[in-house]
Amino acid sequence: MARQTIHTDKAPAAVGAYSQAVKIPSAGGSLVYISGQLGFDPETMELRDGFDAQAAQVMDNIEAICEAAGGKLSDVVKFNVSLTDLNDFGALNAIFAERLAEPYPARAAVQVAALPKGGIVEIESILFIED
Repeated sequence: MARQTIHTDKAPAAVGAYSQAVKIPSAGGSLVYISGQLGFDPETMELRDGFDAQAAQVMDNIEAICEAAGGKLSDVVKFNVSLTDLNDFGALNAIFAERLAEPYPARAAVQVAALPKGGIVEIESILFIED
């Protein structure tokens, strides 16, 4: 299998010169690199209101891309989270605990000055899909 770009209409279209995700072969399966997702509703391309709604939409978007790549949200091995306010870290943890099961994937979370299109949370992810 060569490098494959992943696209689904169940997640927001890319707002720049990038793919929603790229899938590449790896020993024992495939790695999928999912571009940072913002809290855009894929049908309206409008940001959801507030942190909880945006973060939930981000997770929905990631899950849709995982499925389009042939995997599941539980196949994610690493999340990189950017927040415009680290005070949302507790709410982020609650959303992750609600959506994921142990053993949890690796994760980084950092505060940033701003995100594209006025988003308040952006999450990129890497998943491994076993053969």
